[in-house]
Amino acid sequence: MKHFSKIVLIGIICAFAAQTAAQELPDRIKKAGKIVVATKPNYPPITYKDPATNQLMGLDIDLGEAIAKELGVAIEWQDTEFAQIFSSLQTGRVDMALQGISDLPTRREVADFVNYLRTGSQFYTSPTNAATIKSQEDLCGKTVGASRSTNWPVKIEEWSAANCVAKGKAAIKVVGTEGSADARTQLKSGRLDAAVQGQETLPYSQKLEPNQYVLIGQPFTEDLMGIPFKKTDTQLRDAVKAAIERLQAKGVYDQILAKYGLQANRYSPITINQGK
Repeated sequence: MKHFSKIVLIGIICAFAAQTAAQELPDRIKKAGKIVVATKPNYPPITYKDPATNQLMGLDIDLGEAIAKELGVAIEWQDTEFAQIFSSLQTGRVDMALQGISDLPTRREVADFVNYLRTGSQFYTSPTNAATIKSQEDLCGKTVGASRSTNWPVKIEEWSAANCVAKGKAAIKVVGTEGSADARTQLKSGRLDAAVQGQETLPYSQKLEPNQYVLIGQPFTEDLMGIPFKKTDTQLRDAVKAAIERLQAKGVYDQILAKYGLQANRYSPITINQGK
């Protein structure tokens, strides 16, 4: 009888938790029964497609599915180019985005961010170039590329000003590329001496293409990834923040990080608009 009572009590608690989560959501989300999430599967291991099945996968995909489950709604993924993310939020085409997006002050002019992951900008080069580029200081006067849709080109220029120009050395020649994949292609072809991409993505690139990339020092920035929301959509923003906090308490968040080998990128407590 006691065992039966315990089962009933657990059921009541779970039902109450689900009801509470649903009450956090805006009426439009509850009515639709789903959240629409923008992503672009081109940033492994954060968001990409399984080469064998063509199915969406990655840390952000798993986290988005877990958030939706925690909130008691379905999730609809919408393939969205990065350049369209923030306009899609403003027009209501999507409710939020999970695409490995850095929380930057300029982006907070049009969106609020729920911060959930640490990241950093990492210099890397080819094995051939690594013979002469042994430290970050050796990058002075070299040509370094990074995706122009990110803040990396600006960060490289800032690093160059402080660590090259200020010390009387030649500035880094910064090249904006079409994306991180393009930067890697230009590095391998010799058009770049080095490149920059997110610290969390390079282990995957090294695994996918063994002996092609050599890290140069440690990440030279510390940044936060965030889930962007329309600035007036504070109810959904806060509901998602609370859902991630519960996922951390349950250990689900850490399981997702471990699945992709990103335990070092753990971020807690979950915050709003704390990116630099």
